[in-house]
Amino acid sequence: MNIYGLTYAQLENYLTSIGEKKSKAPFIFQSLYRTQVTSLMDVSEINQRLKTQLADTFTVTLPQLVDKTDGTDTVKFLFALQGEPETQQEYLIEAVLMKQNYGNSLCISTQAGCNMGCAFCQSGRFKKVHNLTTAELVSQIIAVQKLADCTIQNIVLMGIGEPFDNYDNVMQFLEIIMHSHGLALGKNHITVSTCGIVPGIEAYTAHPCHGLLAISLHAPDNDTRSRLMPINRRYPVEQLMKTARQYIYATGKKVMLEYVMLENINDTPEQAQLLADLIGTDKFHVNLIPYNATENSGFTQSSRERIMAFYDVLKKNNITVTMRREFGASVKAACGQLRADYENKTLLPKECNSL
Repeated sequence: MNIYGLTYAQLENYLTSIGEKKSKAPFIFQSLYRTQVTSLMDVSEINQRLKTQLADTFTVTLPQLVDKTDGTDTVKFLFALQGEPETQQEYLIEAVLMKQNYGNSLCISTQAGCNMGCAFCQSGRFKKVHNLTTAELVSQIIAVQKLADCTIQNIVLMGIGEPFDNYDNVMQFLEIIMHSHGLALGKNHITVSTCGIVPGIEAYTAHPCHGLLAISLHAPDNDTRSRLMPINRRYPVEQLMKTARQYIYATGKKVMLEYVMLENINDTPEQAQLLADLIGTDKFHVNLIPYNATENSGFTQSSRERIMAFYDVLKKNNITVTMRREFGASVKAACGQLRADYENKTLLPKECNSL
């Protein structure tokens, strides 16, 4: 078993089960997450017998780097995860390091593939084949910190996959990275993004290890949103916003509404006014995102003029709104884009490369 999958409480239980004291747990966690040892034999402040016992029971396994693209402020990593030995299947996932003024942010994947089927999203081309384990979630952070020789200050679960479609592993992951003896990341430094799975938002709100919440909205009306995002047919806009407000009232935190600007689809001033009316005076923050064009999507990025007109309508309605800086178009930063490019080049027959 990969030791990155153990919560602090589970590690304590393991230690007591083998006749060791719980007081050894801080040294093990700190060695894993502060010193970032690559061998359990290098854990500090514990005896040789326990080191051997740990090494015989657990592995320290990081994902394998397959490809990497570098930009001015962005580095994208394509990792391979090994499946069950009997299947010999390899899963490809992505992580994106964004270097920002307020620290390094890492966007990680939660699934290999995604079943949500959002029309504009490259990840949706690959159906879900694997829910990442807790260890596979945690190890993305450790791997990037080692490869980029950096410290991650912020985590965003906005890569390949829908976090609330892998709820249990995601919440255990949050417990590990928030722990004071681990990465010690605070709630305000972790954002979970969902396409709108209402029961997941409700459970997340009630969980003691919840972080911030982002919702991929992308349209203020059910007709447009259902065409873009099939999940809306199950949890329509009104129900989704009601649940988002429950998070706001319970936590006192703002909810980020992600809004990808798609030319002639969701970018009119009329739609901006619908969005403003939908938000009202509650604590939502709209993040307008210039579309990072991908192959096979059929969508184009809204012009700057249309984005600014949309922005102006929201501002006139006193809506908190920002425009995301375009990170990493040169490094294929759209979710699933680097994986698709890699598979086209290395795994698919040449005649399929133009699909």
